Amino acid sequence: MTSRAAPRIEFKVHFQATRRGKKKAVVGEKPASTAAPLGNIPRVTRLMALAIRFEQLIRDGEVRDLAEIARLGHVTRARVTQIMNLLHLAPDIQEAILNLPRVEKGRDQVTERDLRPISALPDWRKQRRLWREKSDTLSTT
Repeated sequence: MTSRAAPRIEFKVHFQATRRGKKKAVVGEKPASTAAPLGNIPRVTRLMALAIRFEQLIRDGEVRDLAEIARLGHVTRARVTQIMNLLHLAPDIQEAILNLPRVEKGRDQVTERDLRPISALPDWRKQRRLWREKSDTLSTT
């Protein structure tokens, strides 16, 4: 009697996490790791982006006013106003805020509260001077 080897089927499998935390087997090579950048986006950067988005929602007529945004977001009108006041900053300061580096550990170096006195100034030259002073203290720490 001759013994024949059973046919073998081979393929690569990797495990992938699902939204609910379970893992499922996926046929094929594991995709090259696209490492996420380390650290968190600073809160003031997210708030700046949110202010820009709120302004667009109002401009497009999707919401009537800031009071409606406050109701929809379950926050006070005062807080929405604080966020929207970031739009009073000079455009280059807004851009700098949107491009702040990620925070890898510790607290954010710039907060919305730090920017309140700067955004309250109507003169962009004065705003830029105060922002430079704030930026200089950030780079020395």
